[in-house]
Amino acid sequence: MTPASWTAARAALAARQAGRLAALVDGLAGRNAFYTGKLAAAGVDAATVARQGVTALPCTTKAELIADQDAHAPWGSAHTEPLEAYTRYHQTSSTTGRPLRWLDTNDSWQWALDCWKSVFAAARVGPADRVLFAFSFGPFLGFWTAFEAGCQIGAHCVPGGGMTSHQRLALIDAVRPSVLLCTPTYALRLAEVSEAERGHAPLTASGVRTIVVAGETGGSVSAVRSRIERAWGARVIDHYGLTEVGPVAFEDWDRPGGLYVNEAEFIAEVLDAQGAPLQDGELGELVLTNLGRTASPVIRYRTGDMVRARTAPCPTGPAYLWLEGGILSRADDMVTIRGVNVYPTAVEAVVRAHADVTEFRATVARESAMLHLTVEIEARPGADGAGIAEAVALGLKEALGLTVAVHAVAANALPRFEMKARRFVIADAGRP
Repeated sequence: MTPASWTAARAALAARQAGRLAALVDGLAGRNAFYTGKLAAAGVDAATVARQGVTALPCTTKAELIADQDAHAPWGSAHTEPLEAYTRYHQTSSTTGRPLRWLDTNDSWQWALDCWKSVFAAARVGPADRVLFAFSFGPFLGFWTAFEAGCQIGAHCVPGGGMTSHQRLALIDAVRPSVLLCTPTYALRLAEVSEAERGHAPLTASGVRTIVVAGETGGSVSAVRSRIERAWGARVIDHYGLTEVGPVAFEDWDRPGGLYVNEAEFIAEVLDAQGAPLQDGELGELVLTNLGRTASPVIRYRTGDMVRARTAPCPTGPAYLWLEGGILSRADDMVTIRGVNVYPTAVEAVVRAHADVTEFRATVARESAMLHLTVEIEARPGADGAGIAEAVALGLKEALGLTVAVHAVAANALPRFEMKARRFVIADAGRP
């Protein structure tokens, strides 16, 4: 795409977004109690939005939505249709606080499936593929939308819920999927179990050519994705979405190392902590408005996810906002240790660069009025744990400018995860 065609495409996209946003806001008035009250309090209506755009609207936070559900239990009041029209229930994974409950109608659910079809298209997944979904199929949104979207594009979709890792590996041997969907953590866990139970029988012979990952930041962390790709002999494709927002962003096969926001269906902004817009490449919070999930929309939703957005034209990709490095961290995951801002992804990038580390845990705790970071690692059987710990400590010193205590622990001493991992533990509740 040339700069001129890219500029024209961006202008056309912005015009379509503006029209759909005004229609969305107009359709909420008097029907969606949560947003009717919220926009009235802000003095905003569809005419205001038509003149001023998305920035005229107030932001929405997860805390507001949870408070609304507490006040109007159990579903809240952020619904545009009568409750009897809703056919789907999901909830957030509740890694922090209580889960946020979310409802969809058949139409809003189909919109989410159509968003997932864009993920599959960018990952070159189609009707000829057999796709294994290695996740629990619990009440959080997870890969539910991906599974049904896969069926609609004609792929052969294999559910892998309710299984042990050993059973999932046996299923892979039996049905030989070409595509695997799971978290980055679980792709590494399956590789670990395969090596432990089957020796060095390579997963590179499994037939899996593409692994689509989601649920964690690791899919765009170079050291993590390289490790998965070496273990499986497959291409890793990252994806990002939220239960309350929908399937938002995807990695394009021809442009690894970042995510395109599907701006045909979302308006994306990057704001600082005070809500001011940031320039290209500045680290900030991703704020999203979904345009097609009209039965249960979110407007200017503060995701809490930190990104660096780029709008420079790409010769091969769509004219969408590109998130360099994908989702870099959670805003509330950053801790300041001896004057240095430390993000979990920065720690993981160093640790995962060491092939003999099978698992790790980083803990932040207060000692003598100061925060300290310690890292525990499990080394591969037969490897020099003490030597690896020393190398990891050196890598963290170089990357972060901090002296970090790194300890080797016994095999299987650290927890394993199938879904979202909790490897970065804040042990000090009173952190600044």
